[in-house]
Amino acid sequence: MSNAATSATPSKKSLSKVIWASMSGNALEWYDYAIYGIMAPVIAHHFFPPGNETAQLLATYGVFAAGFLARPLGAVFFGWLGDKFGRKKSLVVAILMMAFPTALIGCMPGFDTIGYWAPALLTLMRIMQGLSMGGAFSGSIAYMVEHAPGNKRGMLGSMSMLSLVAGFLLGSLVAAVVSSSMSEADFQDWGWRIPFLLGLAAGVVGIFIHKHCDESPTFETAKAEGTISKTPVRDAFRNHPGAMFRGFAMYLTVTVPFYLTTIYFVTYTSKILGHSLEHALEINTVNMIMLFITIPISAWLSDRYGRRKILMIIAFAMLVSVYPIFTLFENADVITVGIAQALFAILVGLYLGPMPAVLVEMFPTSIRLTGMSLSYNIAATLFGGTTPIVSVWLIEHTGDNLSIAYYVMICNACSLLAYWKYKDRYKEPLNG
Repeated sequence: MSNAATSATPSKKSLSKVIWASMSGNALEWYDYAIYGIMAPVIAHHFFPPGNETAQLLATYGVFAAGFLARPLGAVFFGWLGDKFGRKKSLVVAILMMAFPTALIGCMPGFDTIGYWAPALLTLMRIMQGLSMGGAFSGSIAYMVEHAPGNKRGMLGSMSMLSLVAGFLLGSLVAAVVSSSMSEADFQDWGWRIPFLLGLAAGVVGIFIHKHCDESPTFETAKAEGTISKTPVRDAFRNHPGAMFRGFAMYLTVTVPFYLTTIYFVTYTSKILGHSLEHALEINTVNMIMLFITIPISAWLSDRYGRRKILMIIAFAMLVSVYPIFTLFENADVITVGIAQALFAILVGLYLGPMPAVLVEMFPTSIRLTGMSLSYNIAATLFGGTTPIVSVWLIEHTGDNLSIAYYVMICNACSLLAYWKYKDRYKEPLNG
């Protein structure tokens, strides 16, 4: 970054406004996106043909994965929008594009009423959400980190991950509160719609960001100096393929463990291990709290000791401990299952913390949003979005409930290889 860029430091008041608005928007964005996964057992019952419960669940997770298929397309569009016209504009459009389909899911009739139109419309809503998420999260990361002082990029970047977890935690809490405030019959009949309708709140935050928050100073400087790419997608693939592949591999230890923790474990605990849905949601809430506590710890450490060192230690720790942790699930009481999932969530949270800053530091300002959006969204599409359905398939076809542990270990090994020759840039200014 040029001297002009590094001097374009936002005021404390402006920075605070950006942090809280971005965190609120990102949290509500992820709430909208996550509530589908959290409510998967109920959605399976309402939107798909009755009969085989496993087939219903596989179809529900198939639609969940369909939303991820749209994320690379969203990454292309919102990456281009953000790299060409500004981070703020890209973020606002993505937030608004998420709020409305979420609320519509809460209004849609089910399979009993409109037959196969129900899963078709549900799939369309998830695709719209996927397009939005393809740009919203990366927009939030870039917007936050590019506002950060050089020695706090890890901490401010982790606020995006922290608000992501807050969105999942909010979704889990809302689902738990709504389900416990009425009879199970009422919740299954109509109460499940309430969490989806509350998703409209994200749109309000998007409008606030549009009206009251400043553009990224790093982007403004690059724009003034004429270094913004006219063709960011082409330039990302042509000039930075190594960085994109590395970002993809690093993110595998984010996306598969994260969606196990936040989405699949609810179904795993209730359907595979045989505990109640209420207990599964309570454990899920504890998992979210563990993520929330640990994310800023590793982010702070990465600002002091470097991203690469911290992330390699955590990825290796997950690689060697995931199998012993998952063995605790077998034939265990609900408390032991909760403790085991919390231990795994701690490792996941520690890995999440430094990741936003790494992704931002890996790419130049001219194509940053496009490069990071594509690298992590392709990983999320191929592996994150398919985590629940792959987990169901692995257990169904191997008969081994621990088969998902091997899946996580493969992802950990790929990430460790990606860090092997990575040059840590945590002490360098962001280049324009």
